[in-house]
Amino acid sequence: MCVMIKLPQWDETLINKYNVSGPRYTSYPTALSLRDGYQQQDLLSAIESSTSRSLSLYIHIPFCSQLCYYCGCNKIITRHQSKADTYLDFLAKEITAQAPLFKSYTVEQLHLGGGTPTFLTAKQMTRLIKLLEQHFNFTRTTERGIEIDPRSLADNMLVDLRMLGFNRVSFGIQDFNDDVQLAVNRPQNADTVKQLITQARELGFQSINADMIYGLPLQTPESFKKTIEQLIELSPDRVSVFNYAHLPERFAAQRKIKDADLPSAHNKLTMFKNTLEQMTQAGYQFIGMDHFAKTDNELAVAQNEGKLHRNFQGYTTHGNCDLLGLGVSSISQIGTAILQNQKELKHYYHNVETQSGSALNKGMHLTHDDVIRADAIKQLICQFELDIQDFSEKHALIFNDYFEDALVALAPLIKDELVTIIDNKISVTPRGNLFIRIICMCFDAHLQKQINATRFSRVI
Repeated sequence: MCVMIKLPQWDETLINKYNVSGPRYTSYPTALSLRDGYQQQDLLSAIESSTSRSLSLYIHIPFCSQLCYYCGCNKIITRHQSKADTYLDFLAKEITAQAPLFKSYTVEQLHLGGGTPTFLTAKQMTRLIKLLEQHFNFTRTTERGIEIDPRSLADNMLVDLRMLGFNRVSFGIQDFNDDVQLAVNRPQNADTVKQLITQARELGFQSINADMIYGLPLQTPESFKKTIEQLIELSPDRVSVFNYAHLPERFAAQRKIKDADLPSAHNKLTMFKNTLEQMTQAGYQFIGMDHFAKTDNELAVAQNEGKLHRNFQGYTTHGNCDLLGLGVSSISQIGTAILQNQKELKHYYHNVETQSGSALNKGMHLTHDDVIRADAIKQLICQFELDIQDFSEKHALIFNDYFEDALVALAPLIKDELVTIIDNKISVTPRGNLFIRIICMCFDAHLQKQINATRFSRVI
């Protein structure tokens, strides 16, 4: 099957009606369902029950040298390089404890996220990669990606990363406007970014991703339009344009942002609308939610072939992989279990020290119902359609009975033409693909419990 995803249609009334908060579905059930009390034994039984022997490795590097006010990530602000040495000591213990369990696995993908992974010096980075290569089975084709802060990248670091086998980079740019950058404590020079992207291309990195954010203080539709123009000139392979979720009660750093400086809801929507138009005119495919890729990029190709997946790292072509997260706060998804390491550094260190290298403390085992619903949500969020007959056969169920509640919840969305159910197929319409998170929420059995307990980010 090859379907080009239809361009989103913009409908102001619907947007005002449905612009509610909801999960981003990098997993189902979402990380909010994780409970305390999980440990190493749960990892062992997850590996045992998993049918996959391909691995996606995620390593969390929590350090940043400067605080960006918008950030909601798990991070530690420090100028002391030695802290990274201590962290690598503990990471080495965790790797040495966990890697033997995965000796029958091949690593398809390695991703370093943070914080700022390039906080590590070339020497520290070399130590980490050598450690991973020593303990896990990498192949010549393993994807190795890393998130980069263009402002603090050491002079020769791209060359060093390429030498260490990295073949993908993701630049955190967020915005090019000087006033906006100052308002979030993140001044950067547009020329530097340009030089780095040019250098990454020359060095032969296969995929270059750029992360942007709309809804930041002092952004206007005009200023952000200009930022996206500048971005398109740099021609990255993939672009993520995230919606800034202002949750100062949850993230202390965000309290430094003045409410009065934030763009209005209408202006935020206009920014997204303009971005959609600009990106699609420039030859990018809208993958969904906040993601764009050049039409020949493997993400776009996978989506058109019905092979796209989604996990804690966002959209991916490696859906068959188990995911192992190492380092503070990292999440693993193995077989039908989701497991998370300690979120705070001191607790992470304490666990690794006292529990023979394991820092796991939260998790959940997916029930049969969770597995079924996760599949429905994945198909909708990745492909924008679901074949009822195929799905019923695959999971041996009568769809209309099993998803009776979901179909009731979908009814108003069908009425508003966000979704159609025709010829045994649930299809998201061009008007509906901006609201994919709301459509997925109809299939989410855990949501009702959480709505009362949590604030999510808005869907657009």
